Amino acid sequence: MSEIIRGDSRADNRAKIVEAAARLLQQEGPAAVTTRGVAQAAGIQAPTIYRLFGDKDGLLEAVAEHVMATYVSSKAAVVEAAAADDVDPVDDLRAGWRAQIEFGVANPALFRLLSDPNRVMNSEAAESGRRVLEARVHRVALAGRLRASEARAVYLVQAAGTGAIHILLSTSPDQRDPGLADSMFEAVLAQIVTDADGSPRVAHASGEAPAEAAALGPAVALRATVNDLEMFSEPERALLGEWLDRAIAALQ
Repeated sequence: MSEIIRGDSRADNRAKIVEAAARLLQQEGPAAVTTRGVAQAAGIQAPTIYRLFGDKDGLLEAVAEHVMATYVSSKAAVVEAAAADDVDPVDDLRAGWRAQIEFGVANPALFRLLSDPNRVMNSEAAESGRRVLEARVHRVALAGRLRASEARAVYLVQAAGTGAIHILLSTSPDQRDPGLADSMFEAVLAQIVTDADGSPRVAHASGEAPAEAAALGPAVALRATVNDLEMFSEPERALLGEWLDRAIAALQ
């Protein structure tokens, strides 16, 4: 029983510390996340922080994971609701973009932590966020409106979003272009989606012929469904997927 109590106490202390540090990070920035400041805000002794997190970097990583995990959970629920309600997948992708931009601009310290490549590579929350974006892009592919591979579309949206947030945060609030992020998103859309009738929004950089351009969307849509084609064996699905991947790479 005493071991369970100690375990619960450890978990409670960890949660209190992370929540206190998250508040300080959001309200005052990384400089405010000191051992003394966090201990006082959490109502615990400073040595407890070292025992649970090792050092300030360990604490900041825990905070970033906690806040991002909470945010990503809410995003995943939105995506599920959009799919259930048959919301237009491009509109859903746009809504997700705007939410991400707003989150990044509202949480600059957290954004800078999570945009560090070394942290992102080992972040479970960042990986969960990527899966939410992949789900949104997958819906666009299933609708036959994606004119790039799902992987390329995800990378383009991620790269553009990260860049847009960096520019906004590096610009004085009174000098920010309120339409910058939306314009960036529309530029990305022009490269990766078709209009509702299947026609490209702009000529593709590869200069593909009209017939090739028309074939790209259906090829991506079929690739999105390959794993669900139960009339084929697993090796046959793998082979079909490989063929489609090669066709899409040649066309995009």
